[in-house]
Amino acid sequence: MDAKVEVVLAEYEQRQQKELRLMTELGPDTLARRDEFLLSIGADTGLLLNHLIKTNGCQAVLEVGTSYGASAIWLGEAARANGGKLITLEISAKKVEYARAMAAKAGLQDSIEFIVGDALASIKSLPGPFDFVLLDLWKELYVPVFDAVHEKLAPGGFVVADNMILPPEWRKEVTAYQRHVRSKSDFASVLLKTGSGLQLSQRITAVGL
Repeated sequence: MDAKVEVVLAEYEQRQQKELRLMTELGPDTLARRDEFLLSIGADTGLLLNHLIKTNGCQAVLEVGTSYGASAIWLGEAARANGGKLITLEISAKKVEYARAMAAKAGLQDSIEFIVGDALASIKSLPGPFDFVLLDLWKELYVPVFDAVHEKLAPGGFVVADNMILPPEWRKEVTAYQRHVRSKSDFASVLLKTGSGLQLSQRITAVGL
């Protein structure tokens, strides 16, 4: 990674550590202020996804749930390295404003496209096919979003869902997602304990077969 990207990732890491301390101090009051916090995928997960995209030559990358844009830097840098592009979806214009500024600071403004709006509507408007999709939004939306991207995923393409282990309050929703994706005969899935837990799923048959 070049120096600009590393500087921005370090800035995100510093913000996350500061906010984790604040969340600990707030305790139960954290939930009411949840939207203020970065809640990033973290460096270990970011590095894994970056490597997965690069080593598999993924060019068309989709992220559903930009938040403040930390994961977009990891994904966008990997897509650029393969001559591709990241499209990232977020409902909050305020968060996208911050994420867009950070992407420009990292020199990735030409490799990341930000789309503001409802995730399902945005996915419907995108042609695909996608080589790699990251799901990192409200967990009750994982199943409908997976279904929306299913037929827009290239053969051999990946869908990665974050927060499969932590936080525990989403256990019902993530269990439903895991059960749903594993019921698909054209996907192979594995649970990884990296970060907050990742469900890594790969489409193993071509469209129409």
